[in-house]
Amino acid sequence: MLTVMRYVVIGAGAVGGSVGGRLAESGHEVVLVARGAHLAALRTVGLRLVTPEADRMLHVATAAGPDELELRGDDVLLLATKTQDSTVLLEAWGKAPVGARTAGKILPVVCVQNGVTNERLAAERFDRVYGACVWLPSTHLQPGVVVAPCAPLTGILHLGRHPDGNDDTVRAVAADLEASRIRAPVHPDVMRWKHGKLLNNLGNAFDALFEQEDSWLPLLHQAVEEGRAAYEAAGIVTTTPEEERDARGDLMRPREIAGHPRSGGSTWQSLARGLPLETEHLNGEIVRLGRLHGVPTPVNTAVTALARVAVAVGTPPRTLTVDALHLTD
Repeated sequence: MLTVMRYVVIGAGAVGGSVGGRLAESGHEVVLVARGAHLAALRTVGLRLVTPEADRMLHVATAAGPDELELRGDDVLLLATKTQDSTVLLEAWGKAPVGARTAGKILPVVCVQNGVTNERLAAERFDRVYGACVWLPSTHLQPGVVVAPCAPLTGILHLGRHPDGNDDTVRAVAADLEASRIRAPVHPDVMRWKHGKLLNNLGNAFDALFEQEDSWLPLLHQAVEEGRAAYEAAGIVTTTPEEERDARGDLMRPREIAGHPRSGGSTWQSLARGLPLETEHLNGEIVRLGRLHGVPTPVNTAVTALARVAVAVGTPPRTLTVDALHLTD
């Protein structure tokens, strides 16, 4: 059984920085892969990981990509980017040499990401693919800084092999996470958990785009019902809200951290930073399933289109009203 591993975190933003930081803090060998100003800050100052119990600076190895790193047989790749970045990164890392072979042939890649398409994309390039259903609220708005406000645990990552099953590798990764303030249950049906989480993530775009939450909550409920109908038509089974609540319990409650007021979720953060949104792979996944199986998805279709426009014109977060949605039958 593989018990000593180096973790290569591809995408050391909010989630990747939290996971990589916690693993490094508990003594594991970690490489943080980032770009731009964030990479520069990690290299010159380090990763500032802010949690309810401490504000610490972690000095962790970094890389801009596979060309800067000599991969080893004991590496575990943690892909923690948004879905829109997955294809290019999986292609580059899958071809990277590991001795006389390639990473795609011998290294495990864990998709620590929202959405349900990343594992399929990874399986086209890697022989060993694992899914992680991510419950880990965190914020990355400044280069070099990640705020993870939950306690007593930083988050929960439900793990499993893709498309199903588990093995010694995923159990070893889970054990390392459990020792790093991240709960990591192992499931033989991890995609069932990820499909359930996608329904929760349908609200990300609403939270990012619209003011006055009470005005958009009825539309979000309709979007979720569209998702459930599309899943049923496609024969996709998911976790239930009760299962998810029981799994989280009181293990990860957001806390107020002085000097770091709570902001929005991952889509809000992307819009605030002027980055592409993941809406195409969240609400857009429901739209895709609806088209394939003849299920109307007017709300998810409209919010996906509006998110696309918001990025194109630079709309600030939470400045639109629901009147901006153009619903069609």
